[in-house]
Parts: sequence; C-alpha cells; structure tokens
Amino acid sequence: MAFFSSNYNQIIMKKSVLILVAIFTLSLYSCRETTKEKTEDAVEAIGEDIEDNVNKAGDKVKEGARKVEEGAKKVEREIDEEIHEDDI
Repeated sequence: MAFFSSNYNQIIMKKSVLILVAIFTLSLYSCRETTKEKTEDAVEAIGEDIEDNVNKAGDKVKEGARKVEEGAKKVEREIDEEIHEDDI
C-alpha cells in the first residue's frame, strides 16, 4: 500500500504543478493583453494630442498671416498718405 500511496502522491503533485503552471501562463497572457490594450490606448491618445496640437499650430499660423496682411495694408495706406501729402 505504501507504493500505491507514493505513486498517488506523485500524480497529485504533478497535476498540482501543471495546474499552477496553467494558471501562471494564463495570468501572464492576461497581463500581456492588458498591457497591449493600455499601449494601444496610449498610442491613440498620443495621436489625438498630436492632431490637436497641429490644429492649434495651424490656427496660430492663420492668425499670424492675418496680422501680417493687416500690417501690410496699414503700411500701404501710410505710404499712400505720404505720397499724397507730398503732392499737396
């Protein structure tokens, strides 16, 4: 009976180890999936931030161009006034 008990204990131990390995493997896989999802979310957020900043930069460029155009018109008016003052 001692021989049977010893083999039975070995089988139980092997099954226990296999179950623990399976649980460990599943937990690692689960962690990898969670990490992958978090990475994808982070990449998406970075893409959205880049897009927002590009749009803001475009708005600033348009605003700067508008101010340059207004300044150019003002200089043009001042030059015209100077030219016409000299005519009088």
